[in-house]
Amino acid sequence: MVWRFLPPQVESLWTLFTAPVVWAIHFLICYVGAAVFCAKPGLFDVDFGAVRAGIAFATLLALSAILLAGILAWRQWGFGAGDPPHDDPTRHDRGLFQGFATLLLAGLSFIAVIMTALPALFVTGCLR
Repeated sequence: MVWRFLPPQVESLWTLFTAPVVWAIHFLICYVGAAVFCAKPGLFDVDFGAVRAGIAFATLLALSAILLAGILAWRQWGFGAGDPPHDDPTRHDRGLFQGFATLLLAGLSFIAVIMTALPALFVTGCLR
């Protein structure tokens, strides 16, 4: 699987922020892209279906990146072998806590990306 190909050094404090940053970038791409298209519809010479397809593509990319971050977090957490709370002042418990927190943030960010993309599923044009 994925965790066998990536070295354990990938798991650092930066992985904690990966999923929320991916969601924030996805949010900006979706809403800024739709806002620019609706403000100036003739600028790119495409219809709203192309904007919706772009949002779908960005959503798939974001969900893939968040899923990868979640898999890495699950590996850092020990594949669920260590039950919380991880509150001992040891390096091992800090790693387990970070993995568990990263896994929870990845799950939250996964749901947030889906919720961000939902309007593109239902809205078929710009309101004027």
